[in-house]
Order: sequence, then structure tokens, then C-alpha cells
Amino acid sequence: MSEVYWITGASSGIGEAVSMLLAGRGDRIILSARRESELERVRLACIDAGAEANNIIVLPLDVTATDQLPVKAKQAMDCFGQIDHLFNNAGLSQRSLCMDTQLSTYRQLFEVDVLGQIALTQAVLPYMLSAGRGHVSVTASVAGKIGVPYRTGYCAAKHAVMGFFDALRAEVAHQGIRVSTVVPGFIRTNISVAALNGDGTAFGAVDDDIANGMDVDKAARQIVAGWDKRRPEIPVGEGKEMQALWLKRLLPTLVFRLVAKRMPQR
Repeated sequence: MSEVYWITGASSGIGEAVSMLLAGRGDRIILSARRESELERVRLACIDAGAEANNIIVLPLDVTATDQLPVKAKQAMDCFGQIDHLFNNAGLSQRSLCMDTQLSTYRQLFEVDVLGQIALTQAVLPYMLSAGRGHVSVTASVAGKIGVPYRTGYCAAKHAVMGFFDALRAEVAHQGIRVSTVVPGFIRTNISVAALNGDGTAFGAVDDDIANGMDVDKAARQIVAGWDKRRPEIPVGEGKEMQALWLKRLLPTLVFRLVAKRMPQR
């Protein structure tokens, strides 16, 4: 029997690419994000990739509407009678200096990137614990390991995500539940287009780091391979930012200096 994957942030980027890959191998998928029309587009693309139509379900949700997430989790369970894997992939980035960033923008980043992931996980965990099995994963980031300019809120949120899911892994390790943190570097998606300026408006452009990043379909293959190999932490990328992950462990001061050089001098 194929696995059931519930994927948030499935309307574009990594979520869409992972959904397409899983669909092609016959898994059952629940697609979630805010934009129902885009989810329907992805659903049709999954069917074109070889999935049976009744194996791909669209379930719109907003992870910041935390009071609705238990109801959404029940609806997701009702789709196939089980949730084998929850992929917390909804997310929002940032492109602004600390001194130019409103507190409301920081709050929005945490609502989407941290509290939304926690709330949905809390809604799904009881079903997995009852079944005695399951897999929860989350899209963290290299920004959850290393702080960089113009991303103070995003880095803070992703550091929080890494900490929460690392701790959750320890809590449920002996209850049949696996937890994976996906750690992407720069991936060619629209993440910078939707990123927040300091005032909360959309950045609206693809920056050079993202434009030169890893192909999103290749990233999806690395993510799914990491899940299949039962890896608790899955680095995804091919640029210099991936080297910084291990370099920070050995030479943190050097990494701090290199990152500071990314900040334009005024």
C-alpha cells in the first residue's frame, strides 16, 4: 500500500516539486496551501505525472489560522484514513535590515514559519501516536544554522524551527514517530519574490542567490531520498552555503567573518 503524504506549501516551489515526485511513484498526497487554484493546478500536474486522480486531494489551509488546524487535520485523516507523513513546508522569507523591519513583520514571520508548523504538528501527532507510527518533517534552512544579513527574522524563525523539531524528535523517538529537518540552501524557487520587506510588503524579485541555486526538482529528489534513507537531518543544496554548515562547527569565527563580508559597506 502506498504512503499518505500531507504536504503544506504545496502550491509552488519545493512543495510542488516533492508532490510531483511522490505522485510519479504512486504515493497518495494531500496538497495544502492558501491558494486553492494553484493547488488544483498542482493536482492536475500530479495526475499527468502518473498519479490516479483519487489519490491526489486538495485541502486548502492557512497555517496561521491555528484554531482551524485540528479541523483540517481531521479532514486530512478522513481523506485516506491515515497520515503517514506530514511535511511542514509552508514558509515565508525576508529581505530587510533589522533597523528597517517593523515588529509586525517579525511577528508575521514567526506566525507562518514557526507557530504554524508547531500548531499543525500538534494537530496531527495524536493520530500518529494512536497508530504507533508516522513521520513528521519540516523545511528548515541553512538560515536555521547560520545568521546572514537581511534575514534577521527569517534566521530567527528557522533557528526556532530547528530547535523545536530536534527536541520533538527526542520526545517521540520511542513512540514510532520519526522527525526529519530538511535543510535547504539556495534553491531556485519564488521564495524571494514572496519574501517580506521591512514594512511587510512583498520583495517581489528573484535575488541572485536564489537565481543561481539548485534546481528545485533536483532538490526534491534529495529530500525524498533523505526520507527514504530515514535521515533525521537532510542537507539540500550544492553551493558554498552548504560548506558553511560543517565549517561553522569547526571554525565558527571564520564563518562569522565571511558572512559579515556579505553586508555592503556604507
